Amino acid sequence: MMSQNDVSTLTEIMTHFTGYVGKRLPTDVIKKLEELRSKEKDELSLARVVYDSMFENQKQADLLDRPCCQDTGVIQYFITAGSAFPYLGELESILQTATEETTKKAPLRHNAVETFIEKNTGTNTESRIPWLDWEIIPHDDSCTIEVYMGSSLVVVAEGMIMAY
Repeated sequence: MMSQNDVSTLTEIMTHFTGYVGKRLPTDVIKKLEELRSKEKDELSLARVVYDSMFENQKQADLLDRPCCQDTGVIQYFITAGSAFPYLGELESILQTATEETTKKAPLRHNAVETFIEKNTGTNTESRIPWLDWEIIPHDDSCTIEVYMGSSLVVVAEGMIMAY
C-alpha cells in the first residue's frame, strides 16, 4: 500500500530528475563533443568557435543552475513499468505534477498549448502533455522512466525507480 508521503517523495524525485535532464548534457555527449573539438587544430575555425561556445554554455548552465537550451520543448516520458509496480496507478499524476513543478523551478520555457482555445497553459501540461509513452511488463514490480525534452541538445536520459 502506498502512502501519500511516498507519492510526494516520488513526485519530488521526478521533479528534480526532469530539471536535471534539461540542465546537463549526458556524459557520452560531452565526451564526443570534446573529441570532436580536439580534432579542430585551428583555434579560429568556425567549428572550434562553435564547440567552445557549446562548452561555455554548458559551464554557464551548471554555474547558474539553468537549462542548457532555452527551447526545452514538450516534455516526454518513456515509461517501462511492471504491472505490479506499486505506483503504476499514480504515475500519470506524479509526472504531470513533476512537469508543472519543473517548469517553475528549473525554469522551463512554457511550450504546451491547449489546442481548442489556442492558449499557452504556462505549465507545460495540458491534455496528454507531458507525453507519456507506456510499456507495461506483466508480473514485474520495477519501473524505468526515460525523460526527453527539447531540441537537438538534450538526449533521452534514463532513471531507475525501484519498488520498496
